[in-house]
Amino acid sequence: MRRIFTLVIAIFLLLPFCSQGASPNEAITRATAAMAAAAPRAQADPWHPIFHVTSPAQWLNDPNGPIFYKGYYHLFYQLNPLSDESGPTTLRYWGHVRSRDLVKWEPLPIALWPSTELNEQSVWSGCCTTNGDGQPMCFYTSIGLGKNAFDQAVQWAAIGDDDLITWQKSPANPVLSETVNGATKIYDWRDPFIFHEGKKTFLIAGGHLKKDGDAAVNIYEAQNSALTEWKYRGALFHVPGAPTAECPNFFKLGNQWVLLLSPYGQVQYFVGDFDATTDRFTARTNGVLDYGSSFYAPNTMQVPDDRRLVWGWVKDFPGGRGWNGCLSLPRQLSFSSAGQLQQNPAPQLTQLRGKKTEQRNLELVGGKVIFALPPTNTLEISVELELTTATNLELQLQSGAKDGPSVGLHFNGSELQALDAKAPLVLTQGKLNLRIFVDRSVLEIFANGTVCITKVIAPLDGNSTLEIHVDGGAAKVKRVQAWPMKSIW
Repeated sequence: MRRIFTLVIAIFLLLPFCSQGASPNEAITRATAAMAAAAPRAQADPWHPIFHVTSPAQWLNDPNGPIFYKGYYHLFYQLNPLSDESGPTTLRYWGHVRSRDLVKWEPLPIALWPSTELNEQSVWSGCCTTNGDGQPMCFYTSIGLGKNAFDQAVQWAAIGDDDLITWQKSPANPVLSETVNGATKIYDWRDPFIFHEGKKTFLIAGGHLKKDGDAAVNIYEAQNSALTEWKYRGALFHVPGAPTAECPNFFKLGNQWVLLLSPYGQVQYFVGDFDATTDRFTARTNGVLDYGSSFYAPNTMQVPDDRRLVWGWVKDFPGGRGWNGCLSLPRQLSFSSAGQLQQNPAPQLTQLRGKKTEQRNLELVGGKVIFALPPTNTLEISVELELTTATNLELQLQSGAKDGPSVGLHFNGSELQALDAKAPLVLTQGKLNLRIFVDRSVLEIFANGTVCITKVIAPLDGNSTLEIHVDGGAAKVKRVQAWPMKSIW
């Protein structure tokens, strides 16, 4: 099966030559050969996830341009096709996958590449939208040959066909150059994201207004329906205490506005109000999107029923394995009745479940219980607990082999800790609901819908157990469920 998958990957990687109807681009030729050569090793690696989106091989980072278009969910991602290490940050392409249902995904040819004949050295992060003529467009930060991204970035666009497979760089490039900012100097000016409000179309881009700080999300208004002319409207939002504002996303969720950004650390979110007459955002609350060090640079998609989905880059994998990096599970954003930003796994993911293992209604007064998990290290685990008088709770995912890898979770009444990641968590009526996803080397934890922790782990073996230990009181294990998870490919 793995060999068949690798052959399918190679076929898709070669599609640019038959779909574009043009002489092979040297950058694509070299990238395709490197990806095809690395794919067998990458797919055979026991650390390689099976139900998270990955590149067929080599280095992956930021999710780019999620868009639902003509019946498909499209995801792009930053790609270094020549190495499984990050390498020079000036070497980036856009990889591409699509899905009909958010369950099964199809790898597609590399979408965007550096147009060296146009003095372009690298294609950095951005977004996808449709212009006034209904054409799909990618907007991204272009790094020129020999340019320093810190102070020399520009924003480019590319126009796609109806399948979003063949892309042509816009003749209007750069669609935003530094001249649009007038006298305002913006450092690390990058990662465009487009949103709409009323009849207006806006673009935001991150950066900072001083060489050593004043992080700001800057806002621009489209001046034509082709989205090739823009006017600078100033700083949408100054980010307190941050060195910069990478990968900003700004969108309406219900009747509130949400700003996501990545300031060289934990991903932040801000919730507040947007005034489309002054083009300013006023934040009322803020928080951390994911408390794990392995989650960064998220990007979002609005689907036809107005739900908002978000993916992040899962990083911190060991190098030298033929691949590096994946995307998080798709998360559905909402607000709780108390106004907290919530993240839950997209409901479609339940279709990946295999046969369920379940136990219910166990009372714990000190001591521990042990649950046998399905014999695999690709799992979803659901734990529903009520802490009546207990003050400390330990959960341990333990490999069957002696001295095998393990993952510990600890809750002390006000904080949830997974490995070295700590998240504040206040329970309502003592209820703690956990959904834990283990995809070989990827761990994603959802706690009460309001706390997420993503970490890279050493893979458990196929005979693992879940141990639940209560210290200092009593608790009730209402239900533990576990499912083996199928591949998304």
